[in-house]
Amino acid sequence: MDKQQQESRSSSNKKVDLGEWVKKHASLYEAATRHPFIESIRNGTVDISSFRRWLGQDYIFVRAFVPFVASVLVKACNETDDSSDMEVTLGGMAALNDELAWFKKEASKWGVTLSAIVPLSANVRYCSFLKSLMSSEVEYTVVLTAFWAIEAVYQDSFAYCLEEDAETPEELKETCYRWGNDDFGDWCCTLEERANRHLQMASEDVRKKAEAVFLHVLELEVEFWDMSCVGI
Repeated sequence: MDKQQQESRSSSNKKVDLGEWVKKHASLYEAATRHPFIESIRNGTVDISSFRRWLGQDYIFVRAFVPFVASVLVKACNETDDSSDMEVTLGGMAALNDELAWFKKEASKWGVTLSAIVPLSANVRYCSFLKSLMSSEVEYTVVLTAFWAIEAVYQDSFAYCLEEDAETPEELKETCYRWGNDDFGDWCCTLEERANRHLQMASEDVRKKAEAVFLHVLELEVEFWDMSCVGI
């Protein structure tokens, strides 16, 4: 066995875990999940104008997220024989229809005219990033990592707003519960397990791409929260 083969085998045997990436890049992960916008919801000082901006912009994002998740499902069907991948992705797809309906209901409640919303630059960049991941040239392991990261940031952020000592306004608790509930948390853990499984089997090159995508998701999430804050 030559050196290159030995390095390849060593790489494939090296344990890869998304949780370790969270620890490795803790400052950026915290910036994405404990952003001042999230903190303001948790401590009850959120500017409602900021919340309304987030609501309209996130509706646009979710509409772009639907075809992305559909592309993940297609790759799951084409690139793996494990039905568990398809099942967990289908679970995410099923939730999106309800999520879009929820945004419409909340928009009406908060006086946000969704048809008049224009995507802001941070949202445009994020949606463009999603579109780039839909390319057939992007490896399934990479898009699965992105899928998990996007969902995990919201789950972690809004679960934080539901902790016992949180002072989240009563009128925003339904929003926080949508992503911060235990069932969604369990689903995110299952998605993480699937991503970890594929990362473990991936080449070092694919792992590096996946880690870069993970970091870019965190950066885009920070930009999205920044965008939501009126005055920034």
